[in-house]
This record gives sequence, structure tokens and C-alpha cells, in this order.
Amino acid sequence: MDLPVGLKVEIVVADDGSGEPTRQLVEAQKTDHPFEIKHAWHEDKGFRLAKIRNAALRMSEGEYIIFLDEDCVPSKDWLKNHLALAEKGWFVAGNRILLNQEFTKMATSDPKRPFMDYSSWDWFLNYFKGYNNRPFPHLRIPGSWWRRLRPQKWQVLKGCNMGIWREDLLAVNGFAEDMEGWGHEDAHFAVRLIRLGRRLKDGRFSVPVLHLWHKQNDRSKEEENRKKLQAILDSDEIRVKAGLVYE
Repeated sequence: MDLPVGLKVEIVVADDGSGEPTRQLVEAQKTDHPFEIKHAWHEDKGFRLAKIRNAALRMSEGEYIIFLDEDCVPSKDWLKNHLALAEKGWFVAGNRILLNQEFTKMATSDPKRPFMDYSSWDWFLNYFKGYNNRPFPHLRIPGSWWRRLRPQKWQVLKGCNMGIWREDLLAVNGFAEDMEGWGHEDAHFAVRLIRLGRRLKDGRFSVPVLHLWHKQNDRSKEEENRKKLQAILDSDEIRVKAGLVYE
């Protein structure tokens, strides 16, 4: 991976209640990986993504934080391109390419994952086979002016693929830990960042990730989380009371 000389990179695994096999895997990676690896874990009490992300953030030391979900596979230039997009006053919203069940099974059966070496043409053909939901995201489009055309479009931020300055995370007090269960914690976060005065930079055609197919998480609390998102939209709130620190 081609990264700037002297750049310090750390990986913090935000583990929302996995078992012993996951802990052992992380420990094994610590000795074989060129980057420092840390492991944030809490007990499994349902889907508590916001809480475990905050726990991982407390363990982190970097000035710039890039988020990647465990069901997403980054492109080979993903980290380098994310760093190139980093700019004070902005946060980066990457995108995802959804893989269907059949292709996910084929791709994950090979631990070397050769599909990461596919060309843009391969992915274009795979789209017509129904393997993925978008034909063009693997293209790389130069220029930066068009990435600033949706600076307040909070709806496009996906928590599975984003880049944010640490100082901005601290300013909004991280993620809202009262949002448990699937849904809308990333939108809640984006709204507060924009209200802080930060702007959204479009990461399409630069930092896509492949989203592996899996069964949907329990969405029984989605409506409750949607109401909390609407409450933020109707307020002038920037910081949450239950976040990185409890206020």
C-alpha cells in the first residue's frame, strides 16, 4: 500500500459483542500486521453501534479518523485516496457497492479475494449479471470542484465509509449512544457536523467499498431512531449529552 513516508497508521477494531474467536483473530493480527492494532469490545446487548464506535474512538490517537464497517471490503487505493481527500473544515462521505448473495458467497470462499483485482470493465459486466448494484463506482474521476457540490447533503453520509477530523468528532461529542438498534445514527452524526459548520465532501469515484451481502439486522428500533433524528433536525443541537463523554 502506497502511503506517505512517516505516516503513522493505527487500526482500532470496534467490536460490538463478538465472541472469543474474534478476540483471537485480532490478537493474531497484531503480530503479523505492519500497523498498530487495538481492540475495543463490549458485551453483546443487542446492536449498539454508536456506543462501540465511541469506545473505539476513545482508544484511538490519530488526528484523522477513517471508518470502515466489517461487512465492507475497501479497494486497494482506498486508504491513500481517503487521505488525499482529507481537508480541514470538511468530512468525507464515501460510497458503497452492494454485492448480491451469490457473488458474496463466491468472493468470500477464496481468502485471497481475487475480486479486488477486477478491472472497471469486469465490474461493469458484473452489474449486468446482477452481482452488484452499480456499474461505474470503480472508475476514478479526477478533480475536486465537483466534490464540493453537496456540502450540506447529510443524507448521503454512510457510517460504513467516512473520513473525519478528530477535532470535529470531539466538538460534536461523537455518536449518540441513546440510538440503539439499526438505523440513522450516521445521519444524526452528519446533521450535527454540518450544524457545527463542517461541510461534506463527496468521495464517490475515489473511495468506494464493496458491501458484502448478509441478512438484515433487526430493525425493530428503526422508527424510534428516526424520531431521534427528527428531533435533532428540529433543534439547534450540536453536541449530544451521551457520547464520547457524558455531560
